[in-house]
Amino acid sequence: MARALLVVDVQNDFTEGGALGVAGGAALAERITAFLGRHADEYDLIVGSRDWHHGDDDNGGHFAGAAGPDFVDTWPVHCVGGTAGAEYHPALDTSVVDVHVFKGQGRPDYSAFQAVTEDGTALPDLLAERRVTTVDIVGIATDHCVRASALDAREAGLDVAVYEDLVAGVDPDRSAAALNDIRAVGGHVDRSDMDEGLANPGGAVL
Repeated sequence: MARALLVVDVQNDFTEGGALGVAGGAALAERITAFLGRHADEYDLIVGSRDWHHGDDDNGGHFAGAAGPDFVDTWPVHCVGGTAGAEYHPALDTSVVDVHVFKGQGRPDYSAFQAVTEDGTALPDLLAERRVTTVDIVGIATDHCVRASALDAREAGLDVAVYEDLVAGVDPDRSAAALNDIRAVGGHVDRSDMDEGLANPGGAVL
């Protein structure tokens, strides 16, 4: 009966100045770090996920070709493994992350539940090994990888909570819909206690 925190894709390419930067991403990295400073010891496992795409192919059609990205199924080149864009944002404290998982290695992955560790262990197997029954989720982006990760966590039978003040979305309407999708499958959408700390990172955190 263990509890895990999943920190989804708080990477340079998903924050301001990156290939697919989300407004408020850098401030969100700071806010998650502050949350970890208060609560890291309450978790049995902390997992950080990252997009970790190939740089020499289109990752199963995930990277746009000559026609350009449609920002639904195809995207600009981003988070190529080993590049600065794929690294965690420097404001995120990764010293308390127990396990790092990587997704999108040649495939158009969105959910962290499609990710694997460096030794190839899939995240669902890792959580099962650690007897995790509850997962709290924070990170980027609400309307894409956070949503997909939360839905897969529920599909796996886990109790799931997304902290709505510790996620940042690309589009406000789609992000609100994503949180409703999570509620619809029995997930929880909660707020952390961080309102007492750092200011909300602009309008991007929903």
